[in-house]
This record gives sequence, C-alpha cells and structure tokens, in this order.
Amino acid sequence: MDQALWITWYDLPDDRRDAYLSWLHDVHMPRLTQRAGVLWAAHYTSEPKPLHTTKKKPRRYPPPDSVPAGHRYILVAGGESIHAFADPTPKQFEARLPEADRGMLALRIGATANVMIEYARVEGPDAGRRETRSALSPCIQLGSYLFDGDEDELLAWYAQWRLPSMTRMPGCIAVRKLASVAGWAKHAILHEFTSVAARNENFVDHESKNHPEQAAWSEKVTGQVIHAPGSPNVARRLASVVAAS
Repeated sequence: MDQALWITWYDLPDDRRDAYLSWLHDVHMPRLTQRAGVLWAAHYTSEPKPLHTTKKKPRRYPPPDSVPAGHRYILVAGGESIHAFADPTPKQFEARLPEADRGMLALRIGATANVMIEYARVEGPDAGRRETRSALSPCIQLGSYLFDGDEDELLAWYAQWRLPSMTRMPGCIAVRKLASVAGWAKHAILHEFTSVAARNENFVDHESKNHPEQAAWSEKVTGQVIHAPGSPNVARRLASVVAAS
C-alpha cells in the first residue's frame, strides 16, 4: 500500500524545460524509486480548470509571497509508509545529490513540498481501469490547503458526503484524503480520473446539477478553505516510474 506521499509543486523556466524534464524522467525519478520503501514516482503538468458556474464564494489563498507560488508542475512519490520519506527526509535526500543534479533541482521556481499520509480512500466506478504498471492515474485533481473553520465539520463532510459521492462518479478511479506530516498545507485531497476530459465532463458542477440538497453544505465547507497557490490543481501525467519488484 502506498500510504505516504511526497509531493512537490513548482514552475520551470521555459528555456530549460526540456533539459529538466529529460533529466527528471530518465534519471531522477528512477533514482527516487530505488529508495527503500518508495514504490513509484509520477510527474504531472497542470491543466486549465473549467470554472464552476454555480460556485458563489471565490477561492481563498494566502497573502502574496507568503507561500512559494510554483504549481505548474507536480512531482509525487509514493511510499509504503511515512518512514520512506523520513530517513533521509526530502531536504536531506536532495542536499546529498551530486552537484549536477542539485543544479537541475535549482531550476525549479517557487518550489514547495509536503509529506502526506493517507487516512481515507474510496474507489470510483472506474477503479478497474487503473493501469497496473503506471503510477497514479493519467489525470489527478489535487487540492492542498489549510482549513479556517471547525475541523470536526470538515471530517464529517468528507466522510458523509464528498468521498461517498465520488464512488458513483463516472471517470473516477479513486480519491484519497491526506493529512500533512511536513510542509505548509495541513490537508490535501487527491482525486484520480481516467482523463482530464472525464474529470471536466463529470466533476464540474456535479453537486449543483445532481445533488442540490448537498451543494449548500459543500459551499459552506469549501468557503473555509485557504488553498495553496494554484490549488486545486487539475493535472495531466507526463511520466511515471514504478519500483522494480
């Protein structure tokens, strides 16, 4: 079980993008999966998000420059447990890389990272379409945030409404609720979809169209979220590496 995730968000300079991606996909991600307890690595690029036409409250974000703002790319590594990313920690691991590799990491702009632990997971109706030799799904929606409200209600909302609703959504493979062990965001929610098109067709405004009785509750809860820059990201997979068995 891949219950621990190391997630890094960042931007890249256009003129070094191709060189960085070649290094990341061919050198760095395979090296990540050689760490004890690390099961896979997946790299994503963020996609434009269709707007919710019925959402009333605008999303809230931290003050400018208070949190690193990179979010165009997302690198996710999955581990058997939190210990896969504790000895060494992400910062220690990157600091010990060869100079040339640290130079590639230095290309990242506005980088921020979290180590997260999964505490709840549900499968969607398309769980059977998961690719067995690829990491995560072709499309993810990843929200990372602080919660400026009653966390008892947040816990109830996920358990009693949001997660159960995703078990019936076409195109959904799985959803994981995460809690932070290290990093700015305290919470994260990771949706996996068969494609960006399936996500956009089925997820946007699904509550207001099909479950108006629950839409007010969702509006209340999400209105108390302080998102990380760019969150929630809708992202398309660029590459994945699975550890050798």
